[in-house]
Amino acid sequence: MIIQPKIRGFICTTAHPNGCAKAVLEQINYVKAQGKLNGPKNVLVIGASTGYGLASRIVATFGADAKTIGVFYEKEADEKRTASAGWYNSAAFERYALEQGYYAKSINGDAFSSEIKKQTAELIRKDLGKIDLIIYSLASPRRIHPDTGEVFNSALKPIGESFSGKTIDAFKGEVKDVTIEPATEQEIKNTIAVMGGDDWELWISYLNKEGLLASGVKTVAYSYLGPVLTHSIYKNGTIGKAKEHLKATADKLNDTLKSVNGEAMVSVDKAVVTQASAAIPVVPLYIALLFKIMKAKGTHEGCIEQIYRLFKDYLYASKPLSRDEEGYIRLDDLELEPSVQQAITSAWSTITTDNLSTETDVEGYRNDFYRLFGFNIDGVDYEQDVNPVVEIPSLVESK
Repeated sequence: MIIQPKIRGFICTTAHPNGCAKAVLEQINYVKAQGKLNGPKNVLVIGASTGYGLASRIVATFGADAKTIGVFYEKEADEKRTASAGWYNSAAFERYALEQGYYAKSINGDAFSSEIKKQTAELIRKDLGKIDLIIYSLASPRRIHPDTGEVFNSALKPIGESFSGKTIDAFKGEVKDVTIEPATEQEIKNTIAVMGGDDWELWISYLNKEGLLASGVKTVAYSYLGPVLTHSIYKNGTIGKAKEHLKATADKLNDTLKSVNGEAMVSVDKAVVTQASAAIPVVPLYIALLFKIMKAKGTHEGCIEQIYRLFKDYLYASKPLSRDEEGYIRLDDLELEPSVQQAITSAWSTITTDNLSTETDVEGYRNDFYRLFGFNIDGVDYEQDVNPVVEIPSLVESK
């Protein structure tokens, strides 16, 4: 099969196995070039196949020599369609890890379900004994509650009043005006149920009950708050309510974890291109401006650079850097640096379709989007006929 990108709206329906593998290798090589870290020994990453979750697994393994179990929900290939990018990422990660003598096993299934939690616990008990770091990095638009069977669908909407602003179609290179109606109370509740801390708490409580948490265990969930410019649609919208719930869950989990001298934290990360961020109005234009300014300043970071910094400067430093007054780890510090935000605010009103390509890094935005799916990777022949069926070496079959 010759695999090319197929874009529908803000979704790419194909992924390239060789491109995904090369992108994973680039992240591994970055971590190895930085040097070894003090770090955890046995790590569970919930949401391990893309973005910050994948970066966490790479840093834990190749930076701290940790054993890792990854949980994700990805689609494998068949003779007619490619696998999802997360499937190819995980296959490549496991292959590189196993080749270099590291323990790495994966579970593919619905992390929200009780069955996957139980299966993961069994694997931890059998292979690792206890876990000393749990990363929670799920990004799903939908959740089925494990006890009630209720289905929750998240909504990316403002609260209280409609929102009107600018956004872009990055693939057509067009600036557009957008208006979004406010969320209903039910949509707010549903978004909190999907993207808040309820499932994180279920995971930690279950693993603690099963006696699988090591003394001094750490657990980190990833979040994003963003600048004032995006607050109407993000921090003050339905997603923001979910992120508030995530932080409240961390505070609650700190009480739960006292029995094992553990700690729960929320890390606020920098804006990066993801499938989720591509779907949020305003955010793609903001990211395109942000990239241009941060690249010019030499402060631009992707997922892997931030997560290496998280491990090195916060989680396992002999003298960890300070958190903010609310207790958040702020990996978005370079993004929110005043001169960066002032430059974005000054440029915002001037951006039109005519100057989009010169005044923003919309090309960098597009490139990062394609890279999520294994495209636009240097050194990959996209005219080559490749087999889309790739096995994940140590995949534990879901029951």
